[in-house]
Amino acid sequence: MTQPKRAPSKQQQARRAARELTVQALYQWEMTGTSISQVETEFRSQIADDDLEPHENWVQVMKIADLGLFHQLLHGVARHCGEMDNLIAPALDRKLEELDRIELSILRLGTYELAHRPEVPYISVINEGIELARSFGATEGHKYINSILDRLARKLREAEVQARRRRD
Repeated sequence: MTQPKRAPSKQQQARRAARELTVQALYQWEMTGTSISQVETEFRSQIADDDLEPHENWVQVMKIADLGLFHQLLHGVARHCGEMDNLIAPALDRKLEELDRIELSILRLGTYELAHRPEVPYISVINEGIELARSFGATEGHKYINSILDRLARKLREAEVQARRRRD
């Protein structure tokens, strides 16, 4: 019998909101070339806009987000961007430059967490990437994100992936 899905805890909501902000900020950084610190400052100084969808209204997301995690993820991905791109590129079926910029931001974040945040289970990283792609990406983009993050998890977290497969 399948267990009913539990509502996410406040801590889980705060982490998801931090990841949403991170993806949006990485996208802005990629598109504008503005420094990552300036992008973070702009996000933190936004004025509420009630005409936006809830997940696109940075002020509302900022109210529930784990801002320490947002800062850590944003600066970590930016600092290790070249490393992330080098890990992502071999897993793709096209050139990195051909990726949609929002999908690239999601993949950079997921790859960063797989490579630099071992305390976050790989399956959580993949699930978060899927949810971010559903919120911000193309219609079927979440399937692509899932496949790429799964390939990267098998490479970066081989022991963890094998242990989970043995349990399942």
